[in-house]
Amino acid sequence: MVSSFEVIPVPAGGAEDVVVGTGGRDEGAVFTGTVDGSIWRISHDARRVDLVGRTGGRPLGLELDGDGRLLICDARRGVLRMDTASGAVEQLTAEAGGRALVFCNNAAIAADGTVWFSDSSAHHGIDSWKDEMVQATRTGRLVRLAPDGETSVEVEGLSFANGVALSSDEAFVAVAETAGRTVVRHWLDGRPDDLLVGDLPGYPDNIARGSDGLIWVSLASPVDPLVERLQQAPGWVQRSITRVPDKVQPKPRRTVRVQAYDDRGALVHDIDIDTQRFHMVTGVRERDGVVWLGSLHEPAVASFRLTDG
Repeated sequence: MVSSFEVIPVPAGGAEDVVVGTGGRDEGAVFTGTVDGSIWRISHDARRVDLVGRTGGRPLGLELDGDGRLLICDARRGVLRMDTASGAVEQLTAEAGGRALVFCNNAAIAADGTVWFSDSSAHHGIDSWKDEMVQATRTGRLVRLAPDGETSVEVEGLSFANGVALSSDEAFVAVAETAGRTVVRHWLDGRPDDLLVGDLPGYPDNIARGSDGLIWVSLASPVDPLVERLQQAPGWVQRSITRVPDKVQPKPRRTVRVQAYDDRGALVHDIDIDTQRFHMVTGVRERDGVVWLGSLHEPAVASFRLTDG
């Protein structure tokens, strides 16, 4: 079902998300952002890795807009835009609904330029993501950033709001709930929100619509029975668990797994790769049959090609 699994190192750790260039000098290039605030461009043949610019924060979700500029969800600075030629950075917003963004995470861009993005928690930022996983505060938000710069909170009460993607016809916005192990559908015609998929076999991170029209979902870790129990535990237990030494805290298991769903929520691909060369997939992007992967921990991105059978 897959072939040509490759790992491409980048000069810093935590290449959390990936996006593929679609025109001009960036055609076929892959962009990623790392823990030191850098944005990197990997050439289409993977022979060069060049620094594009720095955000001054912690870049997570990446998208390319209609003008070829990079839209960046920066966990510390909010929604940014970067010129891929000069590296110049513009801050689009750092707040929504009269409240500062605490954990800006992932985005999708509609045809009219509207940006839909997630703010994962009202209480825990990127440095405390484990606390949000365990405590499941359900304070995540899906935010709409209009082309005129106005922001509006469209969905609240999400359990660690994370990846965002639009359906092929832009009838709904999908947003992953990492702590809830679901992908929510927010219908733009007023229908009640529902689930694209529930009870995922792992914790979803970034999601993205591929060139194949499917919504690809990264699964950062398989279901952890300890995390599931802690989510139901008293608050004092939840708060104490992430204060104990790191070696006894719950840890993501090493895995490389992604899934792809159609707009009805039917599972089309379920790819689980056995490898020690890469783990904790937090970003996924399909382009012309090649699937690119990012990781919150790895100093690299990875890719594989879909095959028949």
